[in-house]
Amino acid sequence: MDLDIQCEEMSPSRWAELLSTMKTCKTIRLDDCNLSSSNCEDLSSIINTNPSLTELKLNNNELGDAGVEYLCKGLLMPSCSLQKLWLQNCNLTSASCETLRSVLSAQPSLTELHVGDNKLGTAGVKVLCQGMMNPNCKLQKLQLEYCELTADIVEALNAALQSKPTLKELSLSNNTLGDTAVKQLCRGLVEASCNLELLHLENCGITSDSCREISAVLSNKSSLIDLSVGDNKIGDSGLALLCQGLMHPNCKIQKLWLWDCDLTNASCKDLSRLISTKETLTEISLIDNNLRDSGMEMLCQALKDPKSKLQELWIRECGLTTACCKAVSSALSVNKNLKVLHIGENKLGDAGVELMCEGLLHPSCNIQSLWLGNCDLTAACCATLATVMATKQCLTELDLSYNSLEDEGIRKICEALRNPSCNVQQLILYDIFWSSEVDDELRALEESKPEVKIIS
Repeated sequence: MDLDIQCEEMSPSRWAELLSTMKTCKTIRLDDCNLSSSNCEDLSSIINTNPSLTELKLNNNELGDAGVEYLCKGLLMPSCSLQKLWLQNCNLTSASCETLRSVLSAQPSLTELHVGDNKLGTAGVKVLCQGMMNPNCKLQKLQLEYCELTADIVEALNAALQSKPTLKELSLSNNTLGDTAVKQLCRGLVEASCNLELLHLENCGITSDSCREISAVLSNKSSLIDLSVGDNKIGDSGLALLCQGLMHPNCKIQKLWLWDCDLTNASCKDLSRLISTKETLTEISLIDNNLRDSGMEMLCQALKDPKSKLQELWIRECGLTTACCKAVSSALSVNKNLKVLHIGENKLGDAGVELMCEGLLHPSCNIQSLWLGNCDLTAACCATLATVMATKQCLTELDLSYNSLEDEGIRKICEALRNPSCNVQQLILYDIFWSSEVDDELRALEESKPEVKIIS
């Protein structure tokens, strides 16, 4: 049995009721439940006495160092079988790291530790690294986002990586590491025996200067399938260096996030070559890069290549207009693999979306999730969108938020939802103004089709 509760204030009676349930749970999730260190004393007992418990999520609770100390008493017991521990944003400091180090050293069942968004600092995480180096530690996933780490952490991390062949996922996003540290980390990763599958380095102060070393990791570690370097100013020159590793035959990348990397349409030639030839690549995010219509047209040409296996394309806020929509439509009419298209926050306009719908309606198109939020749309394109909704049974998610659709447009969308052939299960309509009559229609529609979720 699993217990999954979020955003609930815990009264003493409710807590007592849940404690009896927890004794047999395999997974416990209590995120945002206003828990404190006193609750951790009870949870420690549950960890100790429930051998079925393998996953504990306590994110966004004010547990503090005292709470973690209580939890670790249970975690250190021989009867503990916990595999996954989530303590993100729990008001922990470096003081918690000594206690967690003991758990890492003594508890081989623990394979995942998520402690991001806590002020652990470089000194604290150095202590965690000591625990990782213990032969008993079998950690596979370590999440350290927003932990106030600096460049000084890399030596300890590299030492831990050398000794930990089990580690598969490392997330260091939103720490001020800088180029020198990232280059040092990458050199360590190339030499390490671990088969790293995920490396997240978003907002780490990286520039093009680090990209040759990141590229070396890509070409040397065929295990690496998920790389995120978003929110770093690598620019077109950095992307060109990354592509050398990405295009290497050893590289088996599946998911690549390059959002807000200061890329322009000059990068799209390399990106197009990657999309059309790297058959392992299934997801790419290029959000908030100034690619413009000329860049998008190059990407669309790549999507038409039979070798392209891309399933998700995130291209929101990329300076696109109506001018690229014919190319998008052409790609949609040919590409059978693309399932998710995030193209919101671009000035596509009604005319652009009308063009796109021609591709969406093609039998070869298999889009499941389409995001068109803030695309300068009006009611004028809603009849065509309604036709897509009623015709394409593969389409299950549609976002039309922040568009001036008004009553007329929303009514056309509602009409499509009522169609028995429409399979849309989630319709997102944030910040769209409609009358109370239309609001009643939407509520009635949700009641008549409970499988449809309208988010507004």
